[in-house]
Amino acid sequence: MRNIKLTIEYDGRRYLGWQRLGDSDKTIQGKIEAVLKQMTGETIEIIGSGRTDAGAHARGQIANFKTESTMDRVAMCEFLNRFLPGDIVVKKVEEVPERFHARYNASGKKYSYYVWNNPIPTAFERYHSFYVPQELDLDKMNEACKRLVGTHDFIGFSALKKSKKSTTRTVEKITIEKDGGMLHFIFVGNGFLYKMVRIMMGTLLEIGAGKMPVDAIDEIFEQKVRKSAGETVPAQGLFLDEVYYR
Repeated sequence: MRNIKLTIEYDGRRYLGWQRLGDSDKTIQGKIEAVLKQMTGETIEIIGSGRTDAGAHARGQIANFKTESTMDRVAMCEFLNRFLPGDIVVKKVEEVPERFHARYNASGKKYSYYVWNNPIPTAFERYHSFYVPQELDLDKMNEACKRLVGTHDFIGFSALKKSKKSTTRTVEKITIEKDGGMLHFIFVGNGFLYKMVRIMMGTLLEIGAGKMPVDAIDEIFEQKVRKSAGETVPAQGLFLDEVYYR
């Protein structure tokens, strides 16, 4: 039995997210598994590094699967890209040790979120960014980013109703890059809770727009209540850039 690792990129706007949902063929996992069955003749369940929300994108999603197929890696990659929809691309196929697990072995992730911040909307980036026409205070947002960095209980920045598992995570870095009207937010951490990046983004944007003070970040950590944080921004601006492994 071989263990195969895939590096995948996708435009998520036509899909209901990564995770297969019953008999729906509108998920990334479902589309890939269907082509793997066509390729190997086996019923295969792929393991992703984590779920991405409906409408979110990935440049570096990682998944693995077990197979008895003897097809070489190059042929696998060619087959997958020939039969997958054009908005799902397998960038790399690798054979990895039997114990490799895309989710359990992940040590961190990098996400990007894009905001088009200009009075005039954009025709070309509207499916891959969130449009915010009002002026934003970058200094305040940068200060808020500093307060989010570190090891904290992020339950207040999550859409989780409750969790038996720890909701403490370490955010190693949050940066903001400006290129004309496009703001590029980069989040790096050891893990992220359900909708955590999108809720942190909504909070940062409300701080930038003057709707919340910078020290609201500290209050959200103290209160541990979702309603204290900002709105959940739309998924179309979110990209999973990279998954880290030790």
